[in-house]
Amino acid sequence: MIGRGPGEPRGGPARPGAGDVIATMTGFARTLRAAGVDAGPERLQAMVTALDHLNVLDPHDVYWAGRLTLCADPGDLSRYDRCFAAYFSGQTARPGRPAPPTVIIRHVAVPVSASGDRDTEDEEPADDVQTATASAVEVLRHRDVAGLSPAERAEVNRLIALLDASTELRRSRRLTPASSGRLDQARTIRTVLRRGGEITRLHHRAHRRKPRRVVLLIDVSGSMSPYADALLRFGHAALRSGTRTTEVFSVGTRLTRLTRELRHRVPDAAMVAASAAIPDWSGGTRLGEELKEFLDRFGQRGMARGAIVLIASDGWERGDAGLLGEQMARLHRLAHRVVWANPHKARPGYEPLTGGMVAALPHIDDFVAGHSADALAELAEVIGAVRRRSPITAAGREERNRGA
Repeated sequence: MIGRGPGEPRGGPARPGAGDVIATMTGFARTLRAAGVDAGPERLQAMVTALDHLNVLDPHDVYWAGRLTLCADPGDLSRYDRCFAAYFSGQTARPGRPAPPTVIIRHVAVPVSASGDRDTEDEEPADDVQTATASAVEVLRHRDVAGLSPAERAEVNRLIALLDASTELRRSRRLTPASSGRLDQARTIRTVLRRGGEITRLHHRAHRRKPRRVVLLIDVSGSMSPYADALLRFGHAALRSGTRTTEVFSVGTRLTRLTRELRHRVPDAAMVAASAAIPDWSGGTRLGEELKEFLDRFGQRGMARGAIVLIASDGWERGDAGLLGEQMARLHRLAHRVVWANPHKARPGYEPLTGGMVAALPHIDDFVAGHSADALAELAEVIGAVRRRSPITAAGREERNRGA
């Protein structure tokens, strides 16, 4: 199949078979359902039937066939456009925070008798009464994921799948031709020699801009089990946003690299693969030892150097808290920024008093919560912050993170 209307890559000359079209559109329908669009089997069949009468190699025909059959209300259109671009063209969806569905307004009219008087059985005012139902999605965005029902958790998972966790751009050492910047003497001289010694144009070059690397270390120990699934899904969304610049690890009693497993297009399939790869799910916590192993095997060799490193954990350290403090200091010297997401931070009266948090806090640049879909959206914004954070002292950082 091929991409969406404007800006999509054109397909090859061979027309795909019916089996290829059905398989492709079935996968697209799954993507829409994960994004919150009710693209059920009946709507999918309607789209396949419509494509039988259209040119499946024409992006315009494919786009409008799906839009007219798979979307049920105006709130689905923006999700459909983002999913179409991400699925067919490989573009990254950038929705920001998922928009809640339109609030439903119901008008209740008071019945009036033929004589013009109010009905004796209804004593409500004659004016129309407008009642609005609150958006369930808006409420779920702020709910703690640890207390959700299976149906509510499925809805929150769809919101997480839409997150844009792309990171900021950093300046590379490599130079590229540019309209302004430093003078490219060699290229300018070559042009002059080709034109017989006449200077007609000065060539310039500037540093390239490339996405900054993001590394996620997600605690999957027993104390983090209510939040591990949502945080791993956040890691999947981060990988979708920056496939080549994002790495995901699980930490507990062992360090496990999950980047390959979480690269699967479908979030549920990625979670199944990640779960099978994690040998210490709901086990103990030895953050200091696992962080040391990460820095020795990956971080010191370049993965953490100049990167944004996110640690998602509640800080319950069963090992040596002093070792965790030493490795956090080592990580802070290598990384561009260190972000710590603790789901318990959102609880009223929370204080980071556990041994692991006390040891790690002086070496953290951003201390945030990760307990809900809204908190994960804010976490995505922290990772994608463009401006460089000004250095602060350890005492000032601790005071700020405690909300003093």
